[in-house]
Amino acid sequence: MSPNSSSVTRRDFVRATAASLIALSTGRPRSNSHAAAPDERPPIRGVVMVPETLTLENWPGRAKKAGLNTIVLHHPESPRALLEFVKSDQGQAFLAQCATAQINVEFDFHAMRDLVPRELFASDPSLFRMDEAGKRSPMRNFCVHSPTALQTAAENAVKYAESLPPTTASYYFWSDGCAAWCRCPRCRELSDSDQLLIVENALVAALRKVQPEAQVAHLACHTSMPAPQMIKPAPGVFLQYAPVRRRYDVPYSQQTDREQIDSLWYLEQNLKVFPEKTAQVLEYWLDVTRFPPGTGPLPWNRDRFQADLKTYTSLGIRHFKSFANGIDANYVTRHGEPTFLAEYGRGLQNLVR
Repeated sequence: MSPNSSSVTRRDFVRATAASLIALSTGRPRSNSHAAAPDERPPIRGVVMVPETLTLENWPGRAKKAGLNTIVLHHPESPRALLEFVKSDQGQAFLAQCATAQINVEFDFHAMRDLVPRELFASDPSLFRMDEAGKRSPMRNFCVHSPTALQTAAENAVKYAESLPPTTASYYFWSDGCAAWCRCPRCRELSDSDQLLIVENALVAALRKVQPEAQVAHLACHTSMPAPQMIKPAPGVFLQYAPVRRRYDVPYSQQTDREQIDSLWYLEQNLKVFPEKTAQVLEYWLDVTRFPPGTGPLPWNRDRFQADLKTYTSLGIRHFKSFANGIDANYVTRHGEPTFLAEYGRGLQNLVR
């Protein structure tokens, strides 16, 4: 941790936690009247992938040629694997290629198991989540009503931010597996989305002490897909909407029913809480592993993609990413060059200004 991070004290985090809980106590739903500074950043046109995808030669150059401006390295479980990759010769070469191509680099991961290390359970189970049966467990996430857990998470987030610095000052510390949060007597009145937002508010407060422009994503996915109801996002917390369970055989505009899983209704509700100008959509249009048999060819549908873009932009969304897992050297050997990458980039350039 840098010397500056020593200013992040326990008192600061207890105060931040208390502020979040004051917002909780009002119990009033909120409209989309939140004050938000204009988002001056150029629209994000990005891809998200695990390091193994980089066996495809010069991904940054390919992204640049396709009109993209951001590559996000992802790990499904932990930031530690990304740290190892970034330190490797391959990782350093990748970062150099991104710099040459003027491609932004970000990192995202399901991080809570590392922000509040699981080995702390033996000495203090109260840091960790309680399940429906009333039993504390080190599995998945932690208790957001533990000031010590929030402090520990925030301090470790600062450390990981220093080790994995994005070029955009945007940070993505996702919940473990987008799984359930705590069901202790104090937490159970809060939804999983509200509990996650308490954590994100604490993380952005800590990060902004050492990097004033830092931003932290609120990932709406699985258990956190419903919009927060009781907690208000702190300045610097933006929406990242990931409808992984939506249907891809029809345009998203045809999935509006509240009862449909990951339907457009959930995005509309989240946009009543988070500013649309900073909101990101994290889609799966390019994720080969998402579609059977998981090795390609990708069932790319240009018309459906463009229809989805029009739906999203009609709601004010201007920042887009898609998982691109599986577009690696083996994919090109089996199926040829991913020509759809250019259509993806061109679509974003044409519709998102």
